[in-house]
Amino acid sequence: MAQRHWLDPLARRLLEATGQIPPRRPAGLARPPQPVRPDAAAPGPAGQAGPDDAVERDLLALKLRHNPGLRLRSAAEVRHAAALGWRLDVNRATRGDWLRLPGLEPHHAELLLGLQKGGVQLSGPEDLERLLELPAPTVAAWQPLLEFRWYGTPATPQPEARLDLNQARPADLEALGLSPERIRRLLRERARAPFRHLADLQARLQFPPALVEGWIGRVRFGSGPPGPTLPGSPKR
Repeated sequence: MAQRHWLDPLARRLLEATGQIPPRRPAGLARPPQPVRPDAAAPGPAGQAGPDDAVERDLLALKLRHNPGLRLRSAAEVRHAAALGWRLDVNRATRGDWLRLPGLEPHHAELLLGLQKGGVQLSGPEDLERLLELPAPTVAAWQPLLEFRWYGTPATPQPEARLDLNQARPADLEALGLSPERIRRLLRERARAPFRHLADLQARLQFPPALVEGWIGRVRFGSGPPGPTLPGSPKR
């Protein structure tokens, strides 16, 4: 029998997690995940990261390298992100920063940014819980990432990159407050011809005016991909 390489278990975990091989049938109940400490890299007493945590953290690090704006999906991913050095400065966070947190919706981010612009600062997780009217466990799950720094002057809003509606992915469009049906309508209409400007988009889609008004200053219209060639169209 060929000798197995000592990295085989880790390699198998990575391949299973990325869907390249089927997972092994578990022999019993899995041990509940333990809290991740930034300095913990090997199995140890309770409270330190075990091998499973280390693999999940490495997978998250790989995803973040490919997509720095990745939205975290669970409290476990929040802990892993904190172990990787991520932090969210509550009183200086951008809209994109807030939308990375699991359970935080676009209207929550708008409320937080509006208060930040007006010079309102938050001093602890209890402020977030009361302000956003969210369950305590939701806010508690964010705490490994949160930093509550106090600033003497109101935040200077940082201009965020505008979303190109002629290139945006469905997930980006969902962050603009679009329902799945409206996303499908936009994608179908965009495939016919790129949108020229916000007025062109509204004339073609007839979205609620209040929804489109909220996009002013947040979206742009690039050249976009060419529309599809219909069967039988003459070649140019």
